[in-house]
Amino acid sequence: MGVPTTKRDIYYKNLALYKNQSIVDNLLDNIAAALDLTRSHLNVRASPKGLFCGECLTMTLCDGTIIYGNNREGTLIPCSEDIESLQLDEATSWILVVEKEAVFQTLCKIGFVNHESLPGPGVLITGRGYPDVSTRELVHRLTEWVPDEIPCFMLVDADPHGMDILSLYRFGSQRMKHEAENLVSPKLRWIGLRASELTSFGIDRSKLIPLSEQDHKKAMSMLQRPLETMPQKWRKELSNMVHLRYKAEIEILCEAAPADEGKSLTRDQSPDEEMSDADESERLGSEHTRSTIPLHDYLLEKIWHRKNRIAGIS
Repeated sequence: MGVPTTKRDIYYKNLALYKNQSIVDNLLDNIAAALDLTRSHLNVRASPKGLFCGECLTMTLCDGTIIYGNNREGTLIPCSEDIESLQLDEATSWILVVEKEAVFQTLCKIGFVNHESLPGPGVLITGRGYPDVSTRELVHRLTEWVPDEIPCFMLVDADPHGMDILSLYRFGSQRMKHEAENLVSPKLRWIGLRASELTSFGIDRSKLIPLSEQDHKKAMSMLQRPLETMPQKWRKELSNMVHLRYKAEIEILCEAAPADEGKSLTRDQSPDEEMSDADESERLGSEHTRSTIPLHDYLLEKIWHRKNRIAGIS
């Protein structure tokens, strides 16, 4: 079959011809789509990029190597073609995919995956921005594999590109539509961040980032997508973002002050609405009397709320 190569290798073999990496990516995707093949069938793979954290997940590679997850640091996600099997601990309680490596590393360092305040241990994954195929395939396999009582979440920036990354994980891309069956993750739920909820948490608007012209163009383009890939609730959030002309990064929660001591978490509240509703953001904000919520508490709120809703706890 020959030695596999990477898209990057192909690009560097003739820089003058290809001009930039995106041309190589598009050519390979078009060839694979025309032949109804995956890129792996062309003996081309992407360099590993994504990371996972959590002892709950173990991978066995085709050569017999076993990769164990770690609760305090990220482990590189290998090429999907090299993974023979996945083992997920029965105690796994949730799966969280985060857009950015910086946020992923922050959560690793505080031991978030097995924090005592959570309903149980979980698995943390990042594609470090726009994800590679191997990360998308891992998320697909995990979200399709786990039972419905294990919620699977996605945390992205409150900006058009964050929502585009969310859409890529959930619905895939037109460019790789022929491989969508192994790449999309419809069970992945948007846990945040939403620009519309920031004022409820007492975030000073002066700390928000103005929407750039590029952001505006991206948002307007996304609003043209069909409802199948741009749900009404997402569309409303994106429209509000365009109207208000500001965005926010997840890190804004890392800088927020802790919630008042003694405030109850969502696990003590009634699971009344889907967490993707705008009402959910208002409800969470009112529970904390519009106090600022750090990233840690923000995620605890969301995970507990969804777990209790699945369990039917009122």
